[in-house]
Amino acid sequence: MDLVPDLPVLAEDDVLAVPVGARGALPAWLPAQLRDLVAGALSDTGNGGRPGGVTDVPVPGRHPRSVVAVGIGDATLPDVRGYAAAAVRRAQTLAEHGARRLVLPVDTTVAPAGADEVRAAVEAALLASYRFRETSKPHPPRLDTLTVVATDAGDLAAAARAGQVTAGSVAWARDLINTPSNVKNPAWLAAEAGERLAGLDSVTVHVLEPDDLQAGGFGGVLAVGGGSATPPRVIVASYRPPGAPAHHPALVGKGITFDTGGLSIKPTAGMREMKTDMAGGAAVLAAVDAAARLGLPVAVTAVVPAAENAVSGSSYRPADVVRHVGGRTTEVLNTDAEGRMVLADGLAYARLELGATALIDVATLTGAMKIALGVKTAGLYATTDGLAEALATAGAHAGERLWRMPLADEYTDLLDSDVADANNAPGNPGGTTAALFLRPFAGDLPWAHLDVAGPARAASDDAEIVKGGTGFGVRTLVRWLEAGAPL
Repeated sequence: MDLVPDLPVLAEDDVLAVPVGARGALPAWLPAQLRDLVAGALSDTGNGGRPGGVTDVPVPGRHPRSVVAVGIGDATLPDVRGYAAAAVRRAQTLAEHGARRLVLPVDTTVAPAGADEVRAAVEAALLASYRFRETSKPHPPRLDTLTVVATDAGDLAAAARAGQVTAGSVAWARDLINTPSNVKNPAWLAAEAGERLAGLDSVTVHVLEPDDLQAGGFGGVLAVGGGSATPPRVIVASYRPPGAPAHHPALVGKGITFDTGGLSIKPTAGMREMKTDMAGGAAVLAAVDAAARLGLPVAVTAVVPAAENAVSGSSYRPADVVRHVGGRTTEVLNTDAEGRMVLADGLAYARLELGATALIDVATLTGAMKIALGVKTAGLYATTDGLAEALATAGAHAGERLWRMPLADEYTDLLDSDVADANNAPGNPGGTTAALFLRPFAGDLPWAHLDVAGPARAASDDAEIVKGGTGFGVRTLVRWLEAGAPL
């Protein structure tokens, strides 16, 4: 990825994107000859600058090989992301015909691009070009280079680098999520985290093995992972730069590498996406990865309780009573409510053993959240208004939508159990009762819970989102850490 201040000399194998503003407005930098061609093509197709709309522009002699006019609307940050994503998708299709570079100007008729616009464009272009493929056939040709053009490029290098680093971390999270579960198990996930993170400055990776989990009282993790031939792990990845403030947030991510539902088994259709049930764990690991690569001056630790919820003679059962880290007990009513069982251990461990000053968990936790908010918005629960507002602000800057949900105390009675401190399947409203189940494990620390069951996976491409695991949550957490992890 290159960032330059002026439109480069365009070669035969370049694709030039032209941002088209509202009502077909064209940028002042566009050369007169190209302006006439673009205006004619827009008139012919009726493209009035709708964000993400694409019009191919015929260029006599094909220098550059292709020009694509792409709507950017009013150049809001969502518009910029849509523009960059649409441009790179179209350019990638042209790579099969010899295109090798996308030239992506981000100055518009509205204003010269600033740091937010450049970062958004870089992130969106790189993420929209992401692909995960395991096939016997050769991969189709891809672009070699992205050149971003912005008048104030010299002052925007840091923003472009932040976008590039963050996109790289999101792409790693997507790789982890998309890896099939005949490859991905708890030990594999721990090894992948160690391979990528352990070499970074100020980062340590520690993996709790089954014996450690038994000694540490990780009853939830051991119960959920007990039915699998591949034992559970807990991955602890900590970034502690020199001179970081004492404030030390911990990010706990659900790491269920495959979820059959256990003895409360899912129907086949319900299992097909369950390789992605560790998306929360991938997100928190990738957030630590980005924080370290960006050199952020804040300490942060990711805790990923990783297990495969399988079916065998050693599976945990309905009516079992499980003791978690710290001693709290849970009566199991449904073995398919396994995510909260492992998160409970992770939250308690981060609070009691790691010295966390704030807790955020990320999980594909409840189908109820998909019903409530759809597949593009995550549910946000929080014990403090400050933390909720800080995360919502970070999500808005990152392009990841969060909606605050109520931690409604009137439903706590649904958690009651005759034989334990709580039951793990209190019923509807499912997203809220799941959050209420988790809340005691955070103790008195500021705590937020992100239920990403909807946006963690995508059924089709949409702007910078690519079908499959999305890496949702990484950019929000990175923005929150960049702001100093405010509470």
